[in-house]
Amino acid sequence: MDSGVRPIVVIKKKVAGHGGHHGGAWKVAYADFVTAMMALFIVLWLMSADKEVQEAVSAYFNNPSGPGKMTGTAAAGLGNALLLPKDDMAKLAEKIQQALTAVPNFRNLKDHVEITVTSDGLRIELLETEAGMFFESGKPVPSETGTELLSHLAEELGKLPNNILIEGHTDAKPYPGEAYSNWELSADRANSARKIMQANGIRPEQVAQVRGYADRQLRHPDDPRGASNRRISVIVQYLSPPPKPDGEDAAEKPEKEPAAEAAKEKPPEKHK
Repeated sequence: MDSGVRPIVVIKKKVAGHGGHHGGAWKVAYADFVTAMMALFIVLWLMSADKEVQEAVSAYFNNPSGPGKMTGTAAAGLGNALLLPKDDMAKLAEKIQQALTAVPNFRNLKDHVEITVTSDGLRIELLETEAGMFFESGKPVPSETGTELLSHLAEELGKLPNNILIEGHTDAKPYPGEAYSNWELSADRANSARKIMQANGIRPEQVAQVRGYADRQLRHPDDPRGASNRRISVIVQYLSPPPKPDGEDAAEKPEKEPAAEAAKEKPPEKHK
C-alpha cells in the first residue's frame, strides 16, 4: 500500500583537490628538517674551524655592514681562504711569506727577500746579489725572476685595502755616464716594479707613492758598494697610524714661555 511519502536521497560530491591539500603537509615538514640539518652542519663546521675564522664570522654577524677589522684573502698555494686583521702586520708578514712559497725556486730566493714590521708598515725588500737576481746590473727593467716574484706579491697585496709605497735603492757605485745617474736608475726600477704589480693585482689607487733614493739610504753604510744596498722596497702602510709611545705627545708639545703666561694673567694697563 502506497503511503504517499517519498524517500529523500542525499548525494555527497567529492570536492576535487581536497585530499591533495592535506597530502602536501609532508613537504613543509621535510623543508623544516632540511633547514635544521643545514644549521647543524654549519655549527659543526664552525666548531672545527680555527679561531680566526670563528672571530671573522662573529664580527660579521655583529656588524654585517660596518667597517670590520677583518679582511679575507685567498693566498696562492694554501688551498683555503685566509682571514686576518687588516692592521696586524705580524700576521700579514706570515701570510705573505707562506704565499710566496708558491714562486718557483723560492728556496733559492728566500734569503734575498726580507719582510719586517716597521713604524711605517710592513716592509718587503728584494735584496740584490752580485750577479743581479731581480735586476741586472745597471738595468731598470726586472729580470724574469724579479718579474715573477713581484707578480706573486701583487696578487696578495691587491687583496688588501692598505696603500702601498714602492722604493728603489742603489749602491754607491756611480752609474757610468753623465746623462743618467743612480737617481734615475732607482726611480726607474721602482716605477718598473709598480707597472708589473699593477698588471698583476695592485689597484692603481692603491699605490700612494713611488720613490727613488739612489744611494742616500744605504742598507749597509759600512759597505756602500755592497750588492744588498741595491734593492726594491714595497711598504704596506697601516690603515691608521699606530699609537705613539706614552709620553711622546707630551715631549712634542713646546713649553709655554713664562713671559707669555704672565701676559695672559696680568691685564693690560689702561692709558690715561
